[in-house]
Amino acid sequence: MTVKQTQWTLSGFGDEISPDPLIQIAVLQALGANHIEVRSAWGTNIVELSEKDLARLDQILREQNMGVSAIASPIGKVDITTPVAFEVDRLHAAIRAAKVLGTRYIRIFSFYRAEDLSAEDIRDAVMIRMRALAAEAQAHDVVLLHENEKDIYGDTPERVLDIITTVNSPALRIAWDAANFVQVGVKPFSEAYDMLRPYLEYLQVKDARADDSLVMPAGDGDGQLRETINALKEDGFEGFASLEPHLANTQHLGGFSGPAAFGVAGRSFNRLLEEAGVTTK
Repeated sequence: MTVKQTQWTLSGFGDEISPDPLIQIAVLQALGANHIEVRSAWGTNIVELSEKDLARLDQILREQNMGVSAIASPIGKVDITTPVAFEVDRLHAAIRAAKVLGTRYIRIFSFYRAEDLSAEDIRDAVMIRMRALAAEAQAHDVVLLHENEKDIYGDTPERVLDIITTVNSPALRIAWDAANFVQVGVKPFSEAYDMLRPYLEYLQVKDARADDSLVMPAGDGDGQLRETINALKEDGFEGFASLEPHLANTQHLGGFSGPAAFGVAGRSFNRLLEEAGVTTK
């Protein structure tokens, strides 16, 4: 009996390691990753980088033989009252970065709401914005990856599915984040995997404990990473798995781990992959 070989592409959020792209690359490559997810460089968010700095970053990545798995944009990580045009303009900046750095994937979110509003109150406004973003993405041949960030509209499996099926665009798919599901009271594999697997195109790797929402290395929390990895392997998933540990600090637009903690997170995930018989490239 021949055992099917499964290979995923390992990546990670470079700015969780250091603001310096060279340090980001060195740590990721030490973990076996030859791709990077770009959220910021030299302390500047990817949608705000100048043409000069984008070209500089591209040169560094090429010199170090480092590919880019995705642009980790902040698009949609704003209040729902933000005008559609503002986020479309930021998407254009993210698309520009994606083209320069050689990736089709752009991570996005589905909007926050005021405390006195329910998710249902903002649903129509969310769909208007997500349709507009998906239309721009499709026109420019890029794919938006919706991350299930806590407290946005699409933070539960049911609402993620609502977005994907309502917008109904090949340019909108799912970036799976188990820790974020845990932090909104969802058991990721048991309660979300079967529902969302048809649209799951990208894996963001972090874990969390259910009792206190503390972010943990992969496999140390309640994110059901082992079950998810095994199921993805059986399903034939061969996409990107991007390390986003958030082990030292978490804030509105992202998180930070530092080289040492990022290494701990990377080695923890690599052990889970080894257990499952998944190799990386």
